[in-house]
Amino acid sequence: MPPTRGRPIALKLLALLLVPLLSLAGLWAFAAGLTGGDGLRLLAINDLASKLATPSEQVNLELQNERLVSVRLLVTGTGADTVTEQRGRTDRTVAAYRRLSSTVGDVSPAMSAQLREFNGRLGDLTEIRRELDKGGLTPLETVARYSDIVEASFRMYDAMILVPDRQLYQQARAVTMLGEAKEMLSRERALIIVVLDKGRIGAREREAFTGMAATRRLLFAQALSHLDSDLRGPFAQVAASPAYQEFLRVEDVVKGRAATDSLPPAAATWPTDGQNLWTAVERNQTVAVKAITERVTPAAVAVLVKLGVAGGAGLVVVVASVLISLRFRKRLVRELAGLREAAVELADVRLAELVRRLRKNTEPPTAEEVPPLRVETRTSEIEDIVQAFNEVQSTAVEAAVDQARLRHGVSQVFVNLARRNQSLLHRQLLQLNGMQRATEQPELLSDLFKLDHLTTRMRRHAESLIILSDQTPGRGWRHPVPIHDVIRAAIAEVEEYERVEVLQPPGTALIGSAVTDVVHLLAELVENATLFSPPQTKVDVRSSTTPDGFVIEVEDRGLGLPREELDALNNRLVRTPEFDLAQSDRLGLFVVSRLAARHDIKVLLTLSPYGGVTARVSLPSSLLAEDPVPAVR
Repeated sequence: MPPTRGRPIALKLLALLLVPLLSLAGLWAFAAGLTGGDGLRLLAINDLASKLATPSEQVNLELQNERLVSVRLLVTGTGADTVTEQRGRTDRTVAAYRRLSSTVGDVSPAMSAQLREFNGRLGDLTEIRRELDKGGLTPLETVARYSDIVEASFRMYDAMILVPDRQLYQQARAVTMLGEAKEMLSRERALIIVVLDKGRIGAREREAFTGMAATRRLLFAQALSHLDSDLRGPFAQVAASPAYQEFLRVEDVVKGRAATDSLPPAAATWPTDGQNLWTAVERNQTVAVKAITERVTPAAVAVLVKLGVAGGAGLVVVVASVLISLRFRKRLVRELAGLREAAVELADVRLAELVRRLRKNTEPPTAEEVPPLRVETRTSEIEDIVQAFNEVQSTAVEAAVDQARLRHGVSQVFVNLARRNQSLLHRQLLQLNGMQRATEQPELLSDLFKLDHLTTRMRRHAESLIILSDQTPGRGWRHPVPIHDVIRAAIAEVEEYERVEVLQPPGTALIGSAVTDVVHLLAELVENATLFSPPQTKVDVRSSTTPDGFVIEVEDRGLGLPREELDALNNRLVRTPEFDLAQSDRLGLFVVSRLAARHDIKVLLTLSPYGGVTARVSLPSSLLAEDPVPAVR
């Protein structure tokens, strides 16, 4: 079974180059995707700001106002109309928020979770109002319930401002902290109303107010430390303003007041102090949020510009790498293809043609007959291979010439010995014929006949050596010879001729120039049939005319041959291979093949219906004669 043909080297080189190229392209795509994703996320923040941040900030503002008036209604019993109006404004703001937030596209999982949380808290607003109207909530509980809703919005802002630009994230986070500080201020204002109504600071109110004040101061201080100069300026002015300093004193008084202490006379101005600070902080917060939003687009553009520059350069490198690699592959494949074509030409054309020429002429080839291989290459390894092939060619040519001379010498030896034997055997046959005619003793005639038959076989073997040496035997006929005489002459050259049965052939003749070769060919086939069949069996020889000539069949009843071996023998008979001294056991088939090729005779071995082998010899019509005449040597 022939070995499986491997994949072409062009495909292997392509696979070899694809691995680093795909890795490089993958890394470039990954880096470009990350950078581009950052830019796109920054641009998406503008959409989130307009559809979520701004409307939710308005919701927070209205909730803070509603919380303030609701606490005032609880502790003073006045301002019911104000509460109703404020609730209407809050509902309109919430409706606008819900309408805009419903148009938001895909967001991150963290953002989606916080958005659901905030929307769920907004859904609790109806229940909070119902409990307020029933009187089921205390002022502190009212502050806490509204604060839960606002707190959820800040957690949503935290998820929203997760931007890749570190500086922008820091500023956005600081602005969010200022918003939370503003929320603490709103809660403090609500508690101030409760404290003023009671005329003293209860333990629970003081504890809650203390925590709110501490958280507000911490958030405000941290935010100011992170803001840049542009955003910090307005808030720094607020921190240095009299309104802020006055409110700080209010916080200190509330925190330091005992539960049994009465409020100082200045407590009457606390709501005003809180309102003044609230107005300034709200104004600055609105400006800061707008400024942060306006910074998003330039930051996104900067990221995308970097992506364009770096990604473009990376893409150029990737494309250049691909083109250079493909060009390298193409050049190497072209050089290897040229090497393969040169090697194939050397093996299938040059050396084969030289061997065919050396069979007839043993003169060494000229430089024009075996020029050196030339392959256009700039690869040193391929140049070394070409040089090695040239050396192989020189060695092969020398070996072929030596082999041809050896074969020619052996052939000449065969011909020389065969001619000598042929001459001696011919003289011996003439002497035997004379001795047979000179005696009448039966025993002596029988011995002479056996000796004559043995000499005839020896002559055939001598002629086989001449035929294998591409020479022509000396004996021949000038006139056509009847086919039945040709067949009988062939059988007479076989040792076990008595086992051969010949059916009467049709009346036709063979031209004289082909008689010797056909007799020899048939003798070889008949002898093979007798040698490879049991001694007690017969060998049948049949013949018949065909539209294309004449067919002679030699059939034995031996054990037959395997189909593979039979095909190999038929292939040898058709191709007429050069005689191989290593296959001397098939010497007769070499002779048959040479003789058949000499006269365009077709010889085919097939399986016999009786278990043996049938040799079919097809003689072309060009070898047949119409009117046979007696054989004349």
